[in-house]
Amino acid sequence: MSKLLIVLCIINFSFSFAQETKQGLLLEIDGKKDSYGEIAQQIWDYAEMGYQEEKSTALLQKTLKAAGFTVKAGVAGIPTAFVAEYGSGGPVIGILGEYDALPGLSQQRLAEKKSEGKAAGHGCGHHLFGTASMAAAIAVKNWLKSNNREGRVRFYGCPAEEGGSGKVYMVRAGLFNDVDAVLHWHPGSSNSASAGAALANKSAKFRFYGVSAHAAGFPEKGRSALDGVEAMNMMVNMMREHIPEDARIHYVITDGGKAPNVVPDFAEVYYYARHTHRDVVIDIFDRIVKASEGAAMGTGTTVDYEMIGGTHELLPNLSLQKVMYDNLVEVGGVAYTDEETKFANKIALTLGYEKADITAVNSVEPYKTESEARGSTDVGDVSFTLPTAGLRVATWVSGTPSHSWQAVACGGTSIGNKGMVVAAKTIALTAVDIFEDKELLEKAKEEFNKRRGDDFKYIPLLGDRNPALDYRN
Repeated sequence: MSKLLIVLCIINFSFSFAQETKQGLLLEIDGKKDSYGEIAQQIWDYAEMGYQEEKSTALLQKTLKAAGFTVKAGVAGIPTAFVAEYGSGGPVIGILGEYDALPGLSQQRLAEKKSEGKAAGHGCGHHLFGTASMAAAIAVKNWLKSNNREGRVRFYGCPAEEGGSGKVYMVRAGLFNDVDAVLHWHPGSSNSASAGAALANKSAKFRFYGVSAHAAGFPEKGRSALDGVEAMNMMVNMMREHIPEDARIHYVITDGGKAPNVVPDFAEVYYYARHTHRDVVIDIFDRIVKASEGAAMGTGTTVDYEMIGGTHELLPNLSLQKVMYDNLVEVGGVAYTDEETKFANKIALTLGYEKADITAVNSVEPYKTESEARGSTDVGDVSFTLPTAGLRVATWVSGTPSHSWQAVACGGTSIGNKGMVVAAKTIALTAVDIFEDKELLEKAKEEFNKRRGDDFKYIPLLGDRNPALDYRN
């Protein structure tokens, strides 16, 4: 046999082995998809809000322990946060998982708006997020073990993404300092793995204190805390004309008093400020603080505020992102059964469409090196700590907005579970690619350092406060 033929045989064998290894990962996840679906739907039923996810985190930790992971719970001063790890040496690949629900979005598993009667609902699909990431971590762990490979896979149980900035405290605590790359995903209404983008965000609760009195009998004795809130809101709304047009400010009055005939001695308003760059957010937030101080002065009240959350924008890493995209294309989109299509069409009608766009969930969107930022995520802080890549998978009917009852309904069905499996497979394949390709990891780190800049210094936007464990109370 010639030397060339021997080389070709070796190459063909290596290629075949690599393909069989990947195929084995996919088959393993498929073989466990029903049990993973049950876990996801159990967390859907729990519908626990940020920093209250006691049952959800316990279920994920129990499953990971049973799979052979070492689990450290209560990390970063957060009772519902944890880290689960398998392996030894390096590289270390992290996989992020979330599991918090949203207040006011209780919904049954129906294609019509009908509450479950709970305080919250999974309107952003984090029950699927945490479970799929866990499934990927377990598959990668089994790959490391069966191939006797050096390296560690680490699952991060990340609570309170919805406004609580859970990952920021985990970054601040140094939990990512020894990690080489991090992978994540998010539920959505289509399949994509382009370079991600997110808005930097600072949020706080502003609390006004006044003097109570009978609103009709002794109004001159009162100083309305609600007046302070309303004056602040008016000033901030006028400020909108004089900030960058792509900035965002939102607020909700969380406490405006209890009875019209009692001058409120306490009122509270909860603010978000967002922009594509953290420096702009910091400036806007400082101006919001000044508005609160002016409102208090003008209404004869006093004010203080509590930082609730703060996140960086998302730093893309195209080196890893393209690998993630290629694996998503290999896995493919989501295929509906006839029954699921009927459900999807009913959901589509409630969104103003004649029928569901099945093509959007079957296919994968073309790869892009840039994306438009529409929301915020504490993954942003992770992405400024080490190379990070993510994807979105169709767990909802095409056109479904996140934070909607339709998203809650879809996430509670097999439609959500199917998207979750696509995400798990894609993340697992990408993690294996990173383990097998040292040059890929080196290239990702080189790109990361260049994008972040030599003079970068990480400063959490929420400062040195302790985790806001009661922000949903």
